[in-house]
Amino acid sequence: MTLAAPEIAVLGSWAATGLGLGLWLWGWFAERHPIRKQRLQDTGVVLLFAGILTRVVTKDQAFGVWDWFLLFVSPLFMAAALWRLTRTGGQT
Repeated sequence: MTLAAPEIAVLGSWAATGLGLGLWLWGWFAERHPIRKQRLQDTGVVLLFAGILTRVVTKDQAFGVWDWFLLFVSPLFMAAALWRLTRTGGQT
C-alpha cells in the first residue's frame, strides 16, 4: 500500500488534531499549575487548528462558508497561542 502526499498529510492532521485535543483537555481538567495549564491549552490550540487547516486545504471539494471562516480565524487563534507560549516560556 503506497500513500500519496495528501493522504499522509490528512493522516498527520488527524494525529495532530487528536494530540491537540488531548493536550487541551489535559490542561483544562487535569493540570493545576496555572502557567503549565495555559501552555498545555495553547499548545493544544495550535495543534488542533493546524490539523483542521490541513484537512481544509487538502480536501477535494470547493470551499464553503465554514471553510473560509476557518481559513481566516484559525491563524488568529494560532498566532495568539504562539505569542502566549513565547511569553510564558521561562516561567514553568
